[in-house]
Amino acid sequence: MSEAIEVFPNREGDPEERDDISGLSKKGYLYLKENRVSEAADCFTKILKSDENNNYALVGMGDAERKQGGFKNAITFYQRCLDHHPGNNYALFGLADCYKALSQFHTAIEIWEQYLNHDDKNITVLTRVADAYRKVRDYNRSRDVYHKVLQMENDNPYAIIGLGHLHYDFREYKEALFYWDRMFQRNRENVDIRVLTSIGNCHRKLKSFKEGLGFFEAALNREPGNFYALFGLADCYRGLRQQRIALDYWNRILAQDPRNKVILTRAGDGYRNLNDYDAAIDCYRRALNIEFDTHAVLGLAVVARLKGNYNEAIESLKRLIQQDSKGYRLYLELADCYLMKGAKREAVEILEDFQRQGVRNSMISEQLERLKN
Repeated sequence: MSEAIEVFPNREGDPEERDDISGLSKKGYLYLKENRVSEAADCFTKILKSDENNNYALVGMGDAERKQGGFKNAITFYQRCLDHHPGNNYALFGLADCYKALSQFHTAIEIWEQYLNHDDKNITVLTRVADAYRKVRDYNRSRDVYHKVLQMENDNPYAIIGLGHLHYDFREYKEALFYWDRMFQRNRENVDIRVLTSIGNCHRKLKSFKEGLGFFEAALNREPGNFYALFGLADCYRGLRQQRIALDYWNRILAQDPRNKVILTRAGDGYRNLNDYDAAIDCYRRALNIEFDTHAVLGLAVVARLKGNYNEAIESLKRLIQQDSKGYRLYLELADCYLMKGAKREAVEILEDFQRQGVRNSMISEQLERLKN
């Protein structure tokens, strides 16, 4: 933003000095545009030696620091500019962007709103404000600002993408799909690969797995080895109960990232569903060798139950329940173990233990009703 400043300092003093400062300013901002940051900083430093509060040089130094990720140093320069030149739009813009980069979104919002007091039609700032409200999970304000942008510019891609993310974050997958599809329809052949995986993820969440497959496949064709495409394909095939195909994709991810704990447990589940218990146990144990993982321990307990080792499964599940007393699936698995042992009363008691916590779960209630009847 500040890189676009037309630099013509207006200050009193020697005309030759003014010309020299003007030339250094122009040169500094040209260097910033060319990403020659250290040379830009040299120009601005020379200006500040003769005029320590020069607004162009202070903003320029802030921009130079920001480009290099020195956000705290950049904040110092922008704030110095604002102390001497209150309301400077470029300093406000840079300052807000720094706080955004530091994940201090509330502070960034306050500063951007100061900017909007001077220029409330700036679409770049408005989309940043909407993004920041989304980050702090202020759904209504984020949505309203995105829609304000679309009223000003009907096809603004940042607002459309932002609305896609916003609805997805709040689990409104049909609404998110509407906006992602809108981006897809604008440029079907060369659409960003992230739009393809986002559409696929909406279908995955909506359990319309067949519709999701095509988008993940298109993403994978565009970028072989893309993690999100591989994950999406594996999860869709898992949802379609085509476990062997799903397992192929889990293993393709593991070939790239063999210590991915989440994928190891998913692969373990795949092997377990194919009755390959040894391979499943190997995956679960590899996950646990990385760090403790509830899903891996649960997977091992399920394998133990399937192999008839009910006491081993029961002990594992009881330990998990001590750590996660509201994990309904743990109670269902434990009740199944008791039923396989012929201990119906213990199965009923464990399900009632879950309900005594005041937590309601339809699967627990239905199983309990079946057992009591």
